[in-house]
Amino acid sequence: MTPSFFDEGALVAVLTTQPLDRALDYKAPEGGCHLGAFVEVPLGPRKVLGVVWGPGKGDYDYAKVRSVMRVLDVAPMRDEMRAFLEKAAAYTLTPMPAMLRLATRAPGLGDPPSMRKVYRRGPSEPDRMTDARRRVLEFLAEYGDLAFTLKELADLSGVTSSVIKGLVKQGAVAEEDSPRDLPFAPMDPGRPGKALTEDQARAAGHISAAVKAGTYGTTLLRGVTGSGKTEVYLEAVAACLAAGRQALVLLPEIALTAEFLKRVEERFGARPAEWHSGATMTERRRIWRMVGQGNAQLVIGARSALFLPYQNLGLIVVDEEHDTSYKQEDGVLYNARDMAVLRASLLGAQVVLASATPSLESWANAESGKYTRLDLEARFGPAVMPTMQTIDMRGEKLPSNRWVSDTLKRAVDQRLENGEQAMLFLNRRGYAPITLCRACGHQVGCDQCDARMVEHRFLKRLMCHQCGETKPMPTTCPSCEAEDRMAPVGPGVERLGEEATALFPDARVAVLSSDMYGSARALKAEIEGIAMGGADVIIGTQLVAKGHNFPNLTLVGVIDSDLGLQGSDLRAAERTFQLMRQVAGRAGRAEKPGTALLQTYQPEHPVIRAILAGDEEGFWRAEAAEREAAGVPPYGRMAGIILSGPDVAQVFDAANALARNTGALARVGAQVFGPAPAPIARIRGRHRVRLLVKAGKGVALQGAIAQWVGQLRLKGELRLAVDIDPQSFY
Repeated sequence: MTPSFFDEGALVAVLTTQPLDRALDYKAPEGGCHLGAFVEVPLGPRKVLGVVWGPGKGDYDYAKVRSVMRVLDVAPMRDEMRAFLEKAAAYTLTPMPAMLRLATRAPGLGDPPSMRKVYRRGPSEPDRMTDARRRVLEFLAEYGDLAFTLKELADLSGVTSSVIKGLVKQGAVAEEDSPRDLPFAPMDPGRPGKALTEDQARAAGHISAAVKAGTYGTTLLRGVTGSGKTEVYLEAVAACLAAGRQALVLLPEIALTAEFLKRVEERFGARPAEWHSGATMTERRRIWRMVGQGNAQLVIGARSALFLPYQNLGLIVVDEEHDTSYKQEDGVLYNARDMAVLRASLLGAQVVLASATPSLESWANAESGKYTRLDLEARFGPAVMPTMQTIDMRGEKLPSNRWVSDTLKRAVDQRLENGEQAMLFLNRRGYAPITLCRACGHQVGCDQCDARMVEHRFLKRLMCHQCGETKPMPTTCPSCEAEDRMAPVGPGVERLGEEATALFPDARVAVLSSDMYGSARALKAEIEGIAMGGADVIIGTQLVAKGHNFPNLTLVGVIDSDLGLQGSDLRAAERTFQLMRQVAGRAGRAEKPGTALLQTYQPEHPVIRAILAGDEEGFWRAEAAEREAAGVPPYGRMAGIILSGPDVAQVFDAANALARNTGALARVGAQVFGPAPAPIARIRGRHRVRLLVKAGKGVALQGAIAQWVGQLRLKGELRLAVDIDPQSFY
């Protein structure tokens, strides 16, 4: 049995965040250290962060073993967290140091508690009272003994910071040092929530009872858009907090958090911790520490929030669980939805997977009885589901530079006359996907990738959506040097916004795309403004399909419903179905009924017909039957192997060597397809070659793949990545 404490001088194995293939032996420091302790250790000339993972191996001369330099003043990593990281690493075939980096993504963990200046009412009165001084003192009197930062006090009192500094000199305001890493305000699970419908109350009661039982279980909460899934799982959060456990709600998009945080604050009387890429470094450290101490009861976050050091996690909600952004596509390749289920199973916690259009994986798990399924069939309150119709584009006569049909234009005009909002949806960022020379036909590509560069007129540049490379718009053709013959081909949302401004000159047009805002906060503010009526026509990418509530929006027009149906992606039909249903669900979420119009050149396509009919179960059953017949996920297993390097011949040689030596895979009945150039065969100057592994559902694939790729010696710049359960195949 592994000891829980190591005395001074005992050998301990320390896993560091450095790219090494094993834990290293060190001597426990003066005073000893606990199993799971976060420590600072010497590695060559550097000091690095690590975690005490267990007893040392002792296979190195003890006299040469170096000592742990210090134990950090944070709670040790819990056994369940170490088990979670090990199992996640084994499943995704990720080296353990990379998993540990995911679990320590907060700056300054080893720093002493950071202090800041705070201000409260002082013992004296100022020698002279002004209106500005009176506002400060009255504000502080109103809030009793509460302290505020200089900026908070200045903003809330409506004065400049120099007024407060003057009051400090007079002794009327006291300036004190206070730790930055303060606990989050306690949440009150006893506060009454919104009145629930019978359907909602039944679902909430079921999940809350499971949470109170303190055991593991996963529930698929399927509810049509606008049915009030959020209110249902907030009741489960309340049950979790009442039981003294922590809760985590994962959201797929940072832009969704603003409206959601307001609802949480109304429900529980305090703001939760907010973990995502837009949080400041100071705030990230505070959250990491407070979660570990149990002083953050509820975390709202992006997928990486799953790796925080929870002290007592009882519930994980994965909202919009079908969303592809839960799959991390670089670095550690993991799916947060699947990892949430793994972590909960180790903790004895409940998982709620919420979606109007579940992933086929979750649908199949519910069908097989692995997950509990709860359905909400009706929209909340007076709202009803939108009417859905197609516009057959084969019958519309449009000039080549227009994409909004006359039928859709008339429908938008009608909404604008009624004082309502309309949305035009196109799942393509930028101004135009291709910039072409009309003289020679040359298409401008990225210098670093095999991808066409997308014109972003808003930024006045061409951008590669694979590597982020940008360059100015060319005025002469890079190929034939013809002047002023470069032309944009096809529409992106920026170009659609330009068209909408021309078609609806009296309307306020807002373009919503993640790359048009300098920060997450600016994007959130724009979405809030639109929800309050700040725009008449909204142009958006898939960002707008995710959970936003625009009460006055009654029409959604989908510009290119066929866009997702092309290509060889095995999930193309599923994703198109989900996206169309989700974006249509933005319409008619309040009293006024909504309509969704889908522009399509293929109105008879089975996916388009299923969307119109609203026959979700029929669609899933047909899709499941096709996948089962093909032996692909969720009825079979797949893994992608991506080899990359600057020398295309070296990359192909390595891939061919793997393809010739598949004994380890053949022993478990797995097949290998490829090698072949990846659909985007070069990114950031690196050539990419893919192999695809396919196996039966019950096959222990990871061990066989580890053995198979382990025979390849990676030389120089050659890199190999394994993607278990791939979501994309680019």
